[in-house]
Amino acid sequence: MATSSFEGRERDIVLLSSIGVLSSCLPNVFGNYDGKEIYSNLYTLFIAPPASGKGVMNYSRLLVERIHDKLFLDSRRKMKKYNDKNDTNSGACPKLEIKIVPANISSSEMYSYLGSSKDGIVIIESEADTMSAMMKNDWSNYSDVLRSAFHHEAVSICRKGDNLYLYIKEPKLSIVMSGTPNQFMPLMQSKGNGLFSRFMMYTFDETQDFKDVFAPKTKEYKTFFDKAGIKVFNLYSMLSELDCRIEFKFTENQRNRFLNEFKSIQSIVKEEYSQSFLSNLNRHGLMFYRMCMILTALRGIDAKKELICSNRDFIISLKIIKTVLKHALIMHDDIEDGVLSKTDEKFLYGLKKHFTRKEAVELGTKYNIPERTVDDKLVQWRKKRAINKTGHGKFTRVLS
Repeated sequence: MATSSFEGRERDIVLLSSIGVLSSCLPNVFGNYDGKEIYSNLYTLFIAPPASGKGVMNYSRLLVERIHDKLFLDSRRKMKKYNDKNDTNSGACPKLEIKIVPANISSSEMYSYLGSSKDGIVIIESEADTMSAMMKNDWSNYSDVLRSAFHHEAVSICRKGDNLYLYIKEPKLSIVMSGTPNQFMPLMQSKGNGLFSRFMMYTFDETQDFKDVFAPKTKEYKTFFDKAGIKVFNLYSMLSELDCRIEFKFTENQRNRFLNEFKSIQSIVKEEYSQSFLSNLNRHGLMFYRMCMILTALRGIDAKKELICSNRDFIISLKIIKTVLKHALIMHDDIEDGVLSKTDEKFLYGLKKHFTRKEAVELGTKYNIPERTVDDKLVQWRKKRAINKTGHGKFTRVLS
């Protein structure tokens, strides 16, 4: 198992990043969700301080490198063969096809790679500001493509000056990315633009102790992922060569439990959190369905026309999605739009208009909120201009 050699946060990161990468490796597997055909692609984002161990995410790249290399070399051979013929009547020149796409590309390149890849592409990026830098320019802002591709909605580009027109009917894109808290906001920009709600997030604020870089098990990491990459390549090859598609399905009991679980979570969100988080909850339902598809397919798949979700993978996926949903709530509250969650409103308005840090900590104890979390809330509330600091350890609520 990919996570067995890792511990703590590193184990979580390896698991989620591997699932994210593998979400791009299941051609001809699809499901029906809310009346639409969907595929397994996921967007995954890790937010943590520097030196926190999130770099282990990069091992997941080894799972898909063989697929990338084969697609790249095969398409280069086709292009060379076309150019050697030098025959304008032999049809359009083959396009370069790859699996792993860098984040620092133009929007037209993004369209081109999505269009030339029959089975989709994956962005693997360990510095989130690489992508956010692209979003600042007109020629490289592909934020709209990311939002549409999450739901496989058609995207197109037309530039008269370049004689360019591309139309991608069902774009398939996966993203595995990490960054620091300072890199998070420039990437997401706001809660309202829709990109935030499309990511499966995992965040923490502790740094890592200096690790034993000579430990024998560190030599095993690359060896294991290389071997796993061979298995992924074989699965990908088998699926891509099928002359039929395989439909993923829940059982009736699983469908009922899915609806009950997410209705219950929705009630909690409506009661205790900001209404603006509901779009995140809805998309986490789709993420959950896709995760079930991935895990079930990895456990065993053949050329049958149906793939029924295993109960084991349903339960595993539910535990994972509930965890990342909590992490998404943390990051949602960190975005500075001036809106407090219902839980924070209840806490803040449980204090006097003029209050001290000591009083906030005492009230936090009643709500089972740790002292460190109370301090974090005081910082967030100041950023959102819900409170003003009037002296050392003294605050005033802005609204009465």
